Amino acid sequence: MPLPFLTADRAFDETADDAALPFDDRDHWRRPYRPGPWRVGAAALLLLLASYVLVAAVIIAFADSLAGSAICAGLAVAIIASALRLLRMGTWVSAHGLRRVAFLTTQTVPWAQVATVRTAQQPVRWLGLPRTVQGQALILVRRDERAGEQQPLLTDRNADFMARHEAFNRAADSIEVWADEYRRTA
Repeated sequence: MPLPFLTADRAFDETADDAALPFDDRDHWRRPYRPGPWRVGAAALLLLLASYVLVAAVIIAFADSLAGSAICAGLAVAIIASALRLLRMGTWVSAHGLRRVAFLTTQTVPWAQVATVRTAQQPVRWLGLPRTVQGQALILVRRDERAGEQQPLLTDRNADFMARHEAFNRAADSIEVWADEYRRTA
């Protein structure tokens, strides 16, 4: 059964020629990799928690406490929004530039400001926690930034690539190809 939402991996695996950018519409923002199982699992747990909170809101509403029910419903909406934002996190590319989506912030860097995108061995955060381990990181170097301010776009120890080293290498190579292609034209 074909699953069209898995086009990033399928298009990368099925290309027999060396087409650098397998997408037809390059103006739309795309994440060149699938969300990892840790990220999807955390979002699923949040959505499960939201369903319980919504059931509690209905029970509280039947008990004639509309204020408590509204608070529970608002909490459920906040949990659902958090789960959706968690799934949206990552590195996105388009013909316009490179976008890094974090939980609370989004940074977009036009291709004209990108000096290089490279993979490096360095200490990286394990699942986004303060603990660091040795790993690989895809680093964005901007033209206007000093060497000490480089932040990784992807790491092989984050929620998308934990225990999926081949997927990290494919995603890093894909983003490097996008950067090479569009830095020349910008």
